[in-house]
Amino acid sequence: MSKGPKSIETRHYEERGAFFAGLRHVSRRSFVKLAGLSAGLAMAKGLVTPHGFQLVQVASAAEGDRPSFTFAYVSDTHLYPASLNDRFVRAALKAVDDVNALDPQPDFVLFGGDLAQLGRKEELDLGRQILKTIKAPVHMMVGEHDWFLDLGEYWRGLFGPAQHSFDHKGVHFVTLMSVQEKDFWTARGMTPAERMQTVAGLDNGVQSRFEVGEEGRAWLKRDLEKVDHQTPLVVFSHSPLYKYYRPWNFWTEDAEEVQAILKPFPHVTVIHGHTHQLLTNRIDNIQFHGMLSTAWPWPYAPEGLPKLTIQMNRADPFDQFDGCGDGAVEVLESGLVNKLYNLWDRNPVAVRASYLTSGGAKDAPPRTKLPSF
Repeated sequence: MSKGPKSIETRHYEERGAFFAGLRHVSRRSFVKLAGLSAGLAMAKGLVTPHGFQLVQVASAAEGDRPSFTFAYVSDTHLYPASLNDRFVRAALKAVDDVNALDPQPDFVLFGGDLAQLGRKEELDLGRQILKTIKAPVHMMVGEHDWFLDLGEYWRGLFGPAQHSFDHKGVHFVTLMSVQEKDFWTARGMTPAERMQTVAGLDNGVQSRFEVGEEGRAWLKRDLEKVDHQTPLVVFSHSPLYKYYRPWNFWTEDAEEVQAILKPFPHVTVIHGHTHQLLTNRIDNIQFHGMLSTAWPWPYAPEGLPKLTIQMNRADPFDQFDGCGDGAVEVLESGLVNKLYNLWDRNPVAVRASYLTSGGAKDAPPRTKLPSF
């Protein structure tokens, strides 16, 4: 019987396993030669593999547009039970330590979704236990890995509604549930676990594309009715609220309809998870920033990458933290933001509001000298 198409995540772990199995057949002499050759090439090109986090101060976007406040983020921990995979647990704890060490402390912390890997009670309970150790207040966002086992029932019991909004220091914040899917499971007679496994596959063609949905868009309209159009908006969504790459569901099907709802507000920033990578985009009045994962970095899609994105280089397969991380967001007096990517075992990368407002002409982040992925 055919087992169906393999997800990109499954193929990644199979290829990784085959690679390390192959290394067992390499002699010590050959391995040393390979390592020496790689180091020699790096030195010849003037490259240094960065290790150790260096804290930097993010400058304001423009003269007179000073920082107003900062919030931090942790996202996409993808926790399994600790007995099954303690690496992701250790990564989540590392992110909590990062946030708790910030001085001054952020006004709050955003968790960007996908706390669990398969939406199980023990995974979500573990995540809640870890996040309770964060000093600052935490605002939660749901991801598809948290949702599709029981359609969010247990997650909501722990953290409350999947959509909510709040006002903070003159900025209106919205947490939008963006990973709804049209029902692909009922007609196929899927169990809840089969539905969850299908969605967790990312590029599994059986599932539908993510969407905010009609009810979610109606909720957003009602929420924004009471907000003055000159008020800066910051929207949190798990999937990007634009169309990046459909085969991997780096995508929100009704993105244009959501963007139209946000159109009357001149200063809008969307902070999203799901893609596990440094991502930068601008569409009309909306600036978009991706969030890093603490679990693993996804490769960049083969097409659809926003032109303002300056890519991370390929992650080191021998370093479990490379390409992962957490970060902070500096909200400016204008309501726009500077976004700091705290890339573990690399130097941090700051994407400033002035870079987006200038269409990439000013204050570009540093480009990597190493290949992307």
